[in-house]
Amino acid sequence: MRPDVIAHQAGAGEPSPENPARLLRVVAVMVEETRPGRVGRVSMSSHLERDLGLDSLARVELLLRVGSEFGKPLPEAALAEAETPQDLLRFIDRAGAERFAAIDPDLGISSGPISIPGQAETLVEVLEWHAERTPQRAHVLLYGGDQEGESRADTITYRQLLDQARRVATGLVSRGLLPRQAVALMLPTGSDYLTSFFGVMLAGGIPVPIYPPARLAQIEDHLRRHARILANAETVFIITVPQAKGVAALLRAEAPTLTEVLIPEDLASEPMTLLYRAAPEDIAFLQYTSGSTGDPKGVVLTHANLLANLRAMGEAVGVCSDDVFVSWLPLYHDMGLIGAWFGSLYFGMRLVLMSPLAFLSRPARWLRAISHHRGTLSPAPNFAYDLCARKLADADLEGLDLSSWRLALNGAEPVSPATLKAFAERFAPYGLRAEAITPVYGLAECSVGLAFPPLGRGPRIDLIQRQALVDRKCALPAASDDVDAMQVPACGRVLPRHEIRVVDEAGDELPDRRVGQLQFRGPSATSGYYRNPLATQALFRDGWLDSGDFAYTVEGEIYLTGRVKDLIIRGGRNLYPYELEQAVGNLAGVRRGCVAVFASRDPVNAMERLVVLAETREDDPGRREALRQKINEVAVEAIGMPADE
Repeated sequence: MRPDVIAHQAGAGEPSPENPARLLRVVAVMVEETRPGRVGRVSMSSHLERDLGLDSLARVELLLRVGSEFGKPLPEAALAEAETPQDLLRFIDRAGAERFAAIDPDLGISSGPISIPGQAETLVEVLEWHAERTPQRAHVLLYGGDQEGESRADTITYRQLLDQARRVATGLVSRGLLPRQAVALMLPTGSDYLTSFFGVMLAGGIPVPIYPPARLAQIEDHLRRHARILANAETVFIITVPQAKGVAALLRAEAPTLTEVLIPEDLASEPMTLLYRAAPEDIAFLQYTSGSTGDPKGVVLTHANLLANLRAMGEAVGVCSDDVFVSWLPLYHDMGLIGAWFGSLYFGMRLVLMSPLAFLSRPARWLRAISHHRGTLSPAPNFAYDLCARKLADADLEGLDLSSWRLALNGAEPVSPATLKAFAERFAPYGLRAEAITPVYGLAECSVGLAFPPLGRGPRIDLIQRQALVDRKCALPAASDDVDAMQVPACGRVLPRHEIRVVDEAGDELPDRRVGQLQFRGPSATSGYYRNPLATQALFRDGWLDSGDFAYTVEGEIYLTGRVKDLIIRGGRNLYPYELEQAVGNLAGVRRGCVAVFASRDPVNAMERLVVLAETREDDPGRREALRQKINEVAVEAIGMPADE
């Protein structure tokens, strides 16, 4: 049974004089858990990060606990703006219960199966195709934040998106944008981002997505960190929030091609006929995989690349226009931009879209959106599944119905078998089918997707002998009672019309269950990195592209064992650090997600030394030494040897 309105507890009332003491108790417990024995005095003016050591993910959990304590979830602004318990208190006093507004009955008229633009050669043609045939069909249901305790979505139709994008395109051309010039987009998830992105493409420009700052107060430093990207892309404009307009002069010193910092309102022009139309081989956008440090690597993706990837992914997962895609993933990242938005656009699916901040402030909102809108497809990185499985209270899930969710795609970061199991078990009582759990594999250099598992099967976990992997680079099956065995999840079979292979150091192809470097090729593959010939040259090997991952195959399915750059060779043994990083990160006193395992060359004997770097808030010497001993114990258990340092 699907609830049309989802409600929690009663809304906000008058502030209670007991609220400060209750809040401080919650904060103190949280700090004590993350920094045992070192809590000190927590006051209403304590800075959550600087004084209490609560990083971004710890603040996410703090908001969940505060919401549970006071019976009402805090608005997403609390995550971005609250710096002290006093700030949190102000959000508590004005927070109300959240409920999803009833679905607009008009949306039902514009739903139902439609055909797809199979002959389109560019994303611009895809949008024009839908706007001409089904102009009033709902393309995006956009959740834009808290509105008097109600989560209400604005509807964006195909015609609305095209019309607004044409206005932006006209504004850009009138300001001098030439075909194939780059325009950076640094905007939060919202209608301005969607229309600006297509506006740049309609004008013949190249969009360059850049993630916005978590806090507007940090915008100057944020832009400075991304100046290398702006310079590498030879960006001429950046479209961003009003608060960034004042930093244009600072950026021009490092990005000399930048002529103007614009806000969406600057580009509202009466649409005119545009003279340039993108060709299939034109760059659709640049996906930067690095840039704030080191040499920027902007993955070149053409319209042909993207459409080939969308069509292959759609074929692999059986997409149709009746599917409903729910996403909170950032639109500056390939999985949210290409997989969620462009995929929904191409196949005529309804896209239920919210910001990453909306998810992080209230993770249950993601699941409730799936329940409310009968979502069928929804992806997330592994950490999001882990957060929902382990941190949400049962009260947050009351009335949840996940029976419509046919593909819970898990990708973009290493997939944990423990998380897959925990998420499946936690949400089975809410209608989630085990076969919906779907680890996938992809990378920006192949647009976004490269491998998907067979439909309806669910996760497949390979149990392999640890010693054979370390000593011989072989993934031999282990006995079910082997306590030292490694669990490796399958990430699927290569997409239609694409190829993969696993090769050794000499470039020779390896058989099943031999670990080597994963390579790929196909119509979705990039031609290289924008204005970075050295990185491009390193990407290709005899017509194949290096994924940068170690992997093995079994009957056509890919199993990842780690990143090539992370491999540690010590005493003739090949060590894969991910498993040890996970184990150390689970220790009390270590900041989860803040562990790095790497090699450091010994200057005396030229051998590689195993180094574990783990962040902790612990400053007591005795406790830190005890933590070092625990890390070594975990290292021996995980990889059979202690760390050198």
